[in-house]
Amino acid sequence: MGWFPPAWTVFPVGYGLVFVGRNPLCQQHQQVAFTVELRPDIQREAMTDAPESTRGRRSLTLKRRFLWKLRQKWKLLGLFEINGEHEFYDLTCMLKVGLRAAIQEAIDNPPADALSDTDCKAVLKQAHEGFEMRTYGGPAFAYFRHLLGISEKEYQLSLSSGSSYLQFISNSKSKADFFLTNNKCFFLKTQSKREIRFLLSNLPKYIQHLERYPHSLLVKFLGVHSIIVPQEKKKYFIIMQSVFYPDERILERYDIKGCQVNRWTEPAPGGSQVIVVLKDLNFEGNSIHLGQQRSWLLCQMQVDTQFLKELNVLDYSLLVAFQALHADEKGQNLSFADIIFRTTKSLSNPESSLLTSMSGIMDEESDIVVSEMVGEVDLYQLRELNSGVQDVSFQSSAKPDHDLAYILAQNRRLLPRCRSPLHLLDGPELRYFMGIIDLFTVYSFPKRLEHLWKCIRYRGQTFSTVSPSDYARRLCQWVESHTV
Repeated sequence: MGWFPPAWTVFPVGYGLVFVGRNPLCQQHQQVAFTVELRPDIQREAMTDAPESTRGRRSLTLKRRFLWKLRQKWKLLGLFEINGEHEFYDLTCMLKVGLRAAIQEAIDNPPADALSDTDCKAVLKQAHEGFEMRTYGGPAFAYFRHLLGISEKEYQLSLSSGSSYLQFISNSKSKADFFLTNNKCFFLKTQSKREIRFLLSNLPKYIQHLERYPHSLLVKFLGVHSIIVPQEKKKYFIIMQSVFYPDERILERYDIKGCQVNRWTEPAPGGSQVIVVLKDLNFEGNSIHLGQQRSWLLCQMQVDTQFLKELNVLDYSLLVAFQALHADEKGQNLSFADIIFRTTKSLSNPESSLLTSMSGIMDEESDIVVSEMVGEVDLYQLRELNSGVQDVSFQSSAKPDHDLAYILAQNRRLLPRCRSPLHLLDGPELRYFMGIIDLFTVYSFPKRLEHLWKCIRYRGQTFSTVSPSDYARRLCQWVESHTV
């Protein structure tokens, strides 16, 4: 495999490989691709080694792979509909059946008001025709989805609808398989057994962190499952909210780690529909224009990376994407009703009596502007808009000081009025999608050895394998230096 240029990306497809990169023989270095198929005798040998009971199924799968490759030959990166000819069609059909039953269990048995260790350790086994689905920590994830305001019925419909899943193929080095629900709201990603164990062992801490900081940038994990098919390897996968949702009009996508080594990706050719996730070195020269929300972002980055440091993890990424705002979405054009709606959504918390008192004020249709960005924190204030500007007291609330302090301690912000607002920040001209993903790399002994080797190999350069404290500090510094 050492004969092709190192800058090329290799994708395994069926019984072959797809190579993507720049043509070194072309002066313009155009991006090209070619497919290398394994010799027919090797394919036959692979089929011959298979057990008799699985040859028929693998033959059908091989045929589907071949037809799918022919159909999608001109496409390399991006989203592909998993239809009847796709290699993962059977798997996604089983996932839909299994997930529908698993979520129905959560609907029939709503989560308790408080989270327990038993909820996090629960394992639900459900047998289906041709496979078994296992759900890990089901009650805990149902509790968490409720906190996020996700309807179980809508969640079930998204994951088990008749519409096909989408396969997401990116330029990431990850060997995982990525699927998207047809509405692009939820991601399904295969994970190793070790990564699943790490997530489940830290699930109480994770949910507690998201309870304490409801507007956290951490990716929202919504479920952990496994699927067991006879004579096939057990597959583990997680379900999470897509950071890039809704993805219409997204201009560029970036995966940021705050370092230099191997942090450049060849951009897609102009006018191409290929989805390429760019990296740190591609971002140089750009800035994230947030205005008054910058202080919130810096604070939340400190909070979230401190939590990850306590988990002893590194190599996570900050996803960033740009989307142009429509004229009616820009802050200076917000209506009074829009501000009220956004404030209600931002302060929504069943345990807060502040929301109840505010709802009463809103019902009276008083002319009030809620929330001003002041200094280093979000100060949620009620101000009259008559002849003068007067602070409105919270005397109608039973515990006003406690509730206001609680809101401030949670580092909440005024959420944009759109679908899935937790990962969206609006600047003067652009909407930014931001979220922290890939939280499973522990700073283990092998990683420490890798750090020592890279210190020698990349002397004077920054790379991703550093201690969790250095990693957290460096990523926060990147955000601080690239935002205005």
